[in-house]
Amino acid sequence: MHWLIPCLDLEHFGHILPVRRALLSMSQVPSLSKADKLLPSVKEWKKIVDPHTKPSTPRATWQVVNSIGSYIALWVAMYFTLAISYWLTFTIALLAGAILVRVFIIFHDCGHGSFYKSRRANNIIGFISGIFTFTPYSHWKWEHSIHHSASGDLDRRGTGDVWTMTVDEYLGSSLGKRFIYRSMRNPFILFIFAPLYLFIIRERFATPGAKPRFRRSVWAMNLAIGLLAGALILIFGWLPYLLIQLTTIGVAAVSGVWLFYVQHQFEGVYWEREDDWNFTNAALEGSSFYKLPKVLQWFSGNIGFHHIHHLSSRIPNYNLEACHNSHEIFQNVEPLTFIKGFKCLTFRLWDEEERELVSFKRVKGRARILSAAA
Repeated sequence: MHWLIPCLDLEHFGHILPVRRALLSMSQVPSLSKADKLLPSVKEWKKIVDPHTKPSTPRATWQVVNSIGSYIALWVAMYFTLAISYWLTFTIALLAGAILVRVFIIFHDCGHGSFYKSRRANNIIGFISGIFTFTPYSHWKWEHSIHHSASGDLDRRGTGDVWTMTVDEYLGSSLGKRFIYRSMRNPFILFIFAPLYLFIIRERFATPGAKPRFRRSVWAMNLAIGLLAGALILIFGWLPYLLIQLTTIGVAAVSGVWLFYVQHQFEGVYWEREDDWNFTNAALEGSSFYKLPKVLQWFSGNIGFHHIHHLSSRIPNYNLEACHNSHEIFQNVEPLTFIKGFKCLTFRLWDEEERELVSFKRVKGRARILSAAA
């Protein structure tokens, strides 16, 4: 999600913070940090999750068949339905897009080295999945590792996450920067335009500062995607291919960005400054348990058990649910239901004083008070 992160050159807020803190201190008692809550030690939770970190070659291979195999089969079906009905082809393309979300989860697990026991098998399947999902395997693997090491850390925002400003940063920003931030948080931009831009355009370029081998990963993937696209254009024709490809990648991209958003932008989410940041808390409280209906859970490759995944990225997706059910410390995590997930659309900024995500509306009234106090 690095496409949502511009380089931040934040202004100083010394003239704002004392006033704001004084106002808040009169109306509330400071809440305890989530880091103060009793959670298992690293030694304790590692012992619990260890049995679930063992990859299964049969289960992984079956997922390749029913996901990547199904995706290829649907492309074949779309070729034959073109002569029957474009609407039928479009309907199949929507299903193919949903399957592509599952293909991305395989890609994701291969990047973590958790899908197969064999590193070579992970790299091969990961690269093939990357062709279908338009994502450079090694380059993404590197960036995603940064996301896992810094998720929930306010001082290490900027790579692989959704652009999230604190209230103080927002209030101290220029009107132009506020406009850009509010635009990026607009649902149409965030969930329609940005996903298409990310997978179709942004992933075609290496991140500034990437090592040569990661840059080569991007070039290799672009070549592979180009060769596949060229072959499919010869088979389908350029216009049918374009419409089908945009539909499938669009459905997958929008779904994927939504999943990522609700996994880290929800009520009660954990954020701390680096000195107080704790890995266990960041995993169990900074990543949601997105409880989906079974059908959607299948299409999303169990990634709703995101609290488990962030605790140990070595657990393959087909073991996440079993790990969640294995101990009460995981079952005690409050689930975010499919319907409740839509409330996450109202969250825009992180309030460091109240330790919660808040809406622009709440900040607007506070800004008027601060302006008058200044």
